[in-house]
Amino acid sequence: MVRIRLTRLGAKKRPFYRVIAADSRAPRDGRFIEQLGFYDPMTEQKTLKLDLERVDHWLSNGARPSDTAKRLIERARTEASA
Repeated sequence: MVRIRLTRLGAKKRPFYRVIAADSRAPRDGRFIEQLGFYDPMTEQKTLKLDLERVDHWLSNGARPSDTAKRLIERARTEASA
């Protein structure tokens, strides 16, 4: 099963995340199928950039987002419509 989830990058105490589509059996920071965007919680505005077209593609093909990824996708949709 494909999951949409976050993978952690960045230095110690300076996290930076990529939103990825990965096999559910793959480790958190391991192999992934496609990078869908990124999330940087350390900037003033908490930068979020997602390719919603590709996210919709994966969701239509049965991918399940993690709880955090689901919240970030909803936030990206509200920012895109505003």
